[in-house]
Amino acid sequence: MTAAEAPLPDPSQGVILAPSPWLPLAVVGLGLASLLLNPWLSLVVSLFGLFLLIQSQILRLQFSADALLVWRGSTVLRRFPYSEWLSWTLFWSPIPVLFYFREQRSIHFLPVLFDPKTLREQLNLHVSAQP
Repeated sequence: MTAAEAPLPDPSQGVILAPSPWLPLAVVGLGLASLLLNPWLSLVVSLFGLFLLIQSQILRLQFSADALLVWRGSTVLRRFPYSEWLSWTLFWSPIPVLFYFREQRSIHFLPVLFDPKTLREQLNLHVSAQP
């Protein structure tokens, strides 16, 4: 089976979050705004924003019945079973920019590269009562 024939995440198996380019574009904008202060800092911040923008288009989060799946194309990169989760938080309520969750053996921080409203709804639905 070639990459073109490989199955993509199946929406019937759970909600797939839509990408949201706003955080990466804000980081790029911040990088460009810092151009007058420090060109090297501007370059680093802008490149990081472009990296996040690419990731927002390549990666997909899917809330299946028993786990949060991280997809890249047709490949599941990581599987986070809900039964392992201890807590979660979306940082900065007005415009969520960082998603934190803790499992029994590790903690994770992810930039919010997906629709934050649907992310919060799915977390409330699949993970025990949280913020």
